Amino acid sequence: MDKMCNRVCEIIADYESDGILQSQLWKKFKLSSRDGSRLALKLERMGMITRDKILEKERWTYKLIIKKTPISTKSIEGSPCLTCPVESKCSLDGEVSPKTCQWIEDWVMIELKNK
Repeated sequence: MDKMCNRVCEIIADYESDGILQSQLWKKFKLSSRDGSRLALKLERMGMITRDKILEKERWTYKLIIKKTPISTKSIEGSPCLTCPVESKCSLDGEVSPKTCQWIEDWVMIELKNK
């Protein structure tokens, strides 16, 4: 999925089951109605969203609701495992283990403090 589709899905997912009006979403991205509609149709065909036709302020529009939450790597960004010099020796029961790794412990503590 391209970056624009992924970003749109993230925004729609923020609204959870309430969804967001198609017109509101396109304003956020500064897209034309035509481009916005095409993108919504693409996401619907991909099975990422549903488009529910609703009457809003005496005009027909669509409410976009996320079906599948996009995959995010935010939870592992900054993880010491990604650049660990001994990662190849790491295993649950090995000499180097995530159970006893000081780097992981330090990273988790920093992440907790930042929340």
